[in-house]
Amino acid sequence: MSKHLHLIAFDVPYPANYGGVIDVFYKVKALSENGVKVHLHCFEYGRPAAKELKAICASVHYYRRHTTRSYLFRRKPYIVVTRSSDALMDNLLKNDYPILYEGLHTCLTLDDERLMHRLKVVRTHNIEHEYYQNLATVERNPFKRYYFGNEAGKLKRFERILCNAQAVAAISQADTDYLNQHYPNVHHITAFHPNVEVQSQEGRGTYCLYHGNLDVGENNEAALYLVRKIFNHLKIPFIIAGSKPSQELQSEVARYAHIELRANGTTEEIHDLVRNAQINVLPTFQATGIKLKLLAALFMGRHCVVNPPMVNKTGLESLCIVEENDRRFSSAVERLFHQDYTSEAIEKRKKILLAQFSNYASAQKMIALLFS
Repeated sequence: MSKHLHLIAFDVPYPANYGGVIDVFYKVKALSENGVKVHLHCFEYGRPAAKELKAICASVHYYRRHTTRSYLFRRKPYIVVTRSSDALMDNLLKNDYPILYEGLHTCLTLDDERLMHRLKVVRTHNIEHEYYQNLATVERNPFKRYYFGNEAGKLKRFERILCNAQAVAAISQADTDYLNQHYPNVHHITAFHPNVEVQSQEGRGTYCLYHGNLDVGENNEAALYLVRKIFNHLKIPFIIAGSKPSQELQSEVARYAHIELRANGTTEEIHDLVRNAQINVLPTFQATGIKLKLLAALFMGRHCVVNPPMVNKTGLESLCIVEENDRRFSSAVERLFHQDYTSEAIEKRKKILLAQFSNYASAQKMIALLFS
């Protein structure tokens, strides 16, 4: 008997070129490859309909996201109330297929009485109120800082809607531990991603790399930290790659001849940089979810130097050099820049990554939640 699933996505998940939609796209792909007929529902707000999604879905539906500012004054979070659609509910009610909600963003109908007897699972990508509070902390624009802080409070209250789900699939162990304290039937299912095999190369590269969406405050902060605290005194070639860098970051980079900013490159250009770097340097100051750029660096790159929040409770700690202060972080970069990446290190990555972070294994866990 065929397995059918409604999957509600917060955005159009193609192209899969930023954290959240990467998880959604490769989840849909993995579920489809494992026999699930996915009926995909996407909220559209800037990313066009994608014909590529038809190849991996039984059906694809698009709904306009309402982004007018009046929604800022609602009691429920802006990221939730702007994803409201009568047409979506009509489509959900045409059958009794289970429903997978991607993030709190899509959970507006989770407590709707018309869906009371349906099997509903929520995939959490972060502890959203913590994520938004951290965004507020690093935001310099006063309006955005107020918005992030206000949204954090609304998200904390709204999170209780998870009580209406039959199960929650958290993306990281740390998120699982938190959610288990508040809600029943929480499971850890790690991030879905584009990596099928470990592509790390032996030998040495000629530069260090930080990559990420630089329009996100958290990533902008990490890049500024690396320029000001680490590579300001290390005369080692350093590339920062990502979209929409801030003027502040551009000005900082311009002060140093050995630091280069590569803005708005394609996904393949980013992947080439990751593969060929000697060290992927990936600090973060926001320990939420799991960072897909870390998985990319481990599946494709050589040495990886991080700080504790990047790897805490991910199962990836042993594959990285983890340093907790500026001096030790700098020393690790300086040492590893002159150290070959070995076949033994690659084999260690294969053993851990292919066993614990394969999309096939994660798809089997998700299928068990949805169809048991």
